[in-house]
Amino acid sequence: MGSKTDFAGWWRKARGRAALTEHLDTTTDAGVRLDDTHGAVDADFVALGLGGTNMMAMLWSVAMGRRVVGVELRGDPALGVHWNIREDFYHHLGLIDQLMAERYPEERLPRRGDGRLFKLRETFYTPHTEPGGIYTDEVISGFLSSLGDETHVAGLIHHTEFIDDRWADGKPTRVLTITDPPRPPECHDPSKIGRDIADVLDGPSTFQIGASEALVMMRRFLEIIEEMDLAAGVEPRVRLFLSHRVVTSDPGDEGYVKWFRQEEGFTGLPDGRKSLRIEAVRELDYKGKFRRVRVPGTEVLDLGTPELFMIAQGFNSDDAERLGFKQEDVKVDHHDGRGAVVAQADYLAGLMELNVHGRLRRRIASEFDKDGHEYWVRQIAVGHEDDPEVGWILVQVPDFKTFDPVLAGLVQPGTDRKSKEYLGAHQHLLREFYLEQVALITEIPVHELDEIQMPYGPKLFSLVERVGADAQVATNGVVAGDSFGNGHFLTSGGAITGMVGHSSRVYQYWLDRDAGTAPEVAIRDLAAAIKKDTDGWLHVSAQEFSQAVPINFGQERIAAIEKQTGRSSSLRAHTIDATRRHRHSLVPLNPSDWRRLVIYAGRLHTHDLPPLLDTHPLCRDTDEVLVADPAMSGSATGGMTGGMTDDMAGAARS
Repeated sequence: MGSKTDFAGWWRKARGRAALTEHLDTTTDAGVRLDDTHGAVDADFVALGLGGTNMMAMLWSVAMGRRVVGVELRGDPALGVHWNIREDFYHHLGLIDQLMAERYPEERLPRRGDGRLFKLRETFYTPHTEPGGIYTDEVISGFLSSLGDETHVAGLIHHTEFIDDRWADGKPTRVLTITDPPRPPECHDPSKIGRDIADVLDGPSTFQIGASEALVMMRRFLEIIEEMDLAAGVEPRVRLFLSHRVVTSDPGDEGYVKWFRQEEGFTGLPDGRKSLRIEAVRELDYKGKFRRVRVPGTEVLDLGTPELFMIAQGFNSDDAERLGFKQEDVKVDHHDGRGAVVAQADYLAGLMELNVHGRLRRRIASEFDKDGHEYWVRQIAVGHEDDPEVGWILVQVPDFKTFDPVLAGLVQPGTDRKSKEYLGAHQHLLREFYLEQVALITEIPVHELDEIQMPYGPKLFSLVERVGADAQVATNGVVAGDSFGNGHFLTSGGAITGMVGHSSRVYQYWLDRDAGTAPEVAIRDLAAAIKKDTDGWLHVSAQEFSQAVPINFGQERIAAIEKQTGRSSSLRAHTIDATRRHRHSLVPLNPSDWRRLVIYAGRLHTHDLPPLLDTHPLCRDTDEVLVADPAMSGSATGGMTGGMTDDMAGAARS
């Protein structure tokens, strides 16, 4: 310490600090139970990641009489995108309801807040209840029924529209195709269970629902089962750990220390099975990035060794990687002379408070670079029946577009890419391009779009198709959902592949086990089925990268569009890579941006979308360009419901 004088000074300061803290309240949250593993040890099924894939797998498992555990980092679902749903999902929910009713007495079935049985299928959709701008919790809690409103959470697709604005014979050409809406099912059909996922994705989308609302529906069902079993003092069928992760090494560890500890949460057994250990974590928004740390004072929770665990944690899964799982880029040959190249595309996504209604509208158009090379770009507009606040619009960025503020002349060469000036100019270019493209698919002028409230975006993100070679990562573990592989997202193919495909293969796993199949055989069949589903998704989504017609219009509709446009859906567009790489280097894409809201304040656009004009935007007179007349919008909507208007039919014939 040095001299006695130095020691005396240090001692006085230490006593002074202690005196200053003596009066502070020392109450902590140490009494909160974060270590309760009752019913969670050696479960039949453990889901690592509670997205749609794993929660549907848990629902199937509970319906088959199994004990399940769910582990999730992020608490309640918060995924903001909107999904287009094939009708198979409805049938799967119906069979789960049926199996639950057959297996458990009524007092062990979950109930809504109004006392009625909680049935997944009826919560999702019935022909006898109403849709609208509602939250799933409003239905499940009984709040809406207490007001006399009988509602469901999904919306129907009433308008399916395809705009082909590609050039033909050296001039801009427009062909409109308006198809009849798919007929929604009235009751669940067990024969729809287990269909080949390629056949499912080739069919038309029937429903639309906010991703978070679909996930909340499944989450609440599982939570209510857990709560009622714990309250009854019986072994819980469900245990949920909603701010937890498999124990991982500290991000600050380096070299051999990190390598030695990397499987700390996955303990290997002699037969190749893995036992699981998890920890409670807190998420911090630290300097613009999400960071997670173990909750102070908590201990590691040992979940023992489950019969089956499944990792489905989104596109990038650290847990899967820790178990040796790797993904490889998927390549597609566009027949443009470059051979097979990585299947990749960039998009801008945004949520506008714009009344798209129960509509699925797709557009494909020609864009040209400075050398006159043609590129095909796509946009999609997705809404929700009777909800004017839902206008998810995604637009593809042509490969030659850079959004470089220096090249655009908005900042001086050499400007720091991390400066406010540079980032502000970059975001200006993104928003300017986005609104121009939204105007083309909605027929609403840019100056009006600029005044509409925008709760999210536009955000630039890149889609790269990747897939693993084998879904099995342990004797008792598999990888599924986007964690195993991902195709094109515009069709909601990932949601369908995971919730309809991969999860129902877990149902088949339990059927096989009940029939006497050994676990090691059943899990190999499960892994093979997961890979087959993902390969099917990759197959049908290949045309989204290079062909014209979107897959979720259905094969019959694709044939009709080809007949009208006179173009084969197998024709290819030009692509390049150098500009895309430059664009990515300007401002790196941040996956966590999906969870950040940056609101552009404005008005709510409650009118219907304007009518689709039968002329290409480049061929219109000045008084015809993107006129937004609410009166015209209403009449046009009525004309689109059953098929084409007279003008549209004329455009198609031409």
